[in-house]
Amino acid sequence: MGAGAFVSRALPDHLLQARSSATRRHEPSFVGRSLSRRGQVLSKTCVAVTPTTSRARPFVPGTPALEVFPISTWSSLITRNWQRVTARMLDYGEAAGYLPLREAIASYLGPSRAVQCNPDQVIVVSGTQQAIDLSARVLLDPGDRVWMEAFSYRAAQAALLGAGAKLISIPVDEEGLNFSMKAARGSKARLVYVTPSHQYPLGVTMSLRRRLSLLEWAHHAKAWILEDDYDSEYRYVGRPLAALQGLDTDGRVIYMGTFSKVLFPSLRLGYLIVPQDLVQAFSAARATIGWCSPILDQAVLADFINEGHFTRHIRRMRPLYAERQSALVETLQHECGSMLSLRPDKAGIHMTLSLPDGIDEREAVRHATNRGIIVQPLSSFAVDSQNRDCKGLVLGYGAYNVEQIKEAATKLAAALRAAAS
Repeated sequence: MGAGAFVSRALPDHLLQARSSATRRHEPSFVGRSLSRRGQVLSKTCVAVTPTTSRARPFVPGTPALEVFPISTWSSLITRNWQRVTARMLDYGEAAGYLPLREAIASYLGPSRAVQCNPDQVIVVSGTQQAIDLSARVLLDPGDRVWMEAFSYRAAQAALLGAGAKLISIPVDEEGLNFSMKAARGSKARLVYVTPSHQYPLGVTMSLRRRLSLLEWAHHAKAWILEDDYDSEYRYVGRPLAALQGLDTDGRVIYMGTFSKVLFPSLRLGYLIVPQDLVQAFSAARATIGWCSPILDQAVLADFINEGHFTRHIRRMRPLYAERQSALVETLQHECGSMLSLRPDKAGIHMTLSLPDGIDEREAVRHATNRGIIVQPLSSFAVDSQNRDCKGLVLGYGAYNVEQIKEAATKLAAALRAAAS
């Protein structure tokens, strides 16, 4: 008979050594076959994610002036909230968001943006991208048609395409989304995604006439309007315009905003204002994709708004961003002369530079990159391939001081001259 089974006190050295990837047997990739249709669409959709190492290089859009954010004030609010933290704040919160923050958002949006809502209608989300994704989950079925401005936020395109929507490109002119009521009534759409206060990326503002026409169309078509109000606080001519949502008497507008552009991107807090009869559906859907945002972050932000720090920060930033935009426009005008036709934008922390005939967009991007300048081609924002022959550059200026902007604009002007030769 055998002596039985024994466990060795030591293992051979070769079994304890981790094999590097180079020594592992190569296995074929099945990723392409295992993805869902939604996964395949998302994997192929171009959404620019700028590496952290490139944040300091002009002209990356979308980043505010982080160096002047009141860090000491924010830190003191974090400390105070930790000192008074309760067990309830460490538990799961409401899917719709921390009530004091929802109350603060509703109180702020009324007088500042003419948004009509109560705290129950506020859904706190992790930024604009989650707001769009959540809206698509609740309101769209695969194959539904969605109107979008001809040039639109690429991450919004990705979220809507990922939901199975069919995107319909609508032209944009100096009055914003350009459509005729007669043609619109014969065109079915389930939802319209629009940036009326400051069109992204072209920068135009939708006129009151167009806003009222869009609301009338949505009423007759029983369609939804997703209003992205991403940077309306930074308007340099007159007061910020009233939101489209405030004109809506039929409960057709879902309004969304973000604190990423106003405060700092890593905060990852934004909000949706939804019609009362959609509150339950949006709250339930919010719970399924992550339950809620961190409660302590929401508590700090609520204090930041309620104690006046938020409005003071906005007032402080408006002249700073206006100065930075002026530095960009004036330097390009000085360096390029009659080559470019430039005019200041009325709002925001980015602007779009139209390229004249004789300058190829791809060549302009290549020459700018060779000089250490990051610019995004306007064609990459086109919803429809037919619009990709439009030429321009999207330039963010919010994150760079005047000296950086002047130096980078001088290099950009040289890149444009090289592209024109």
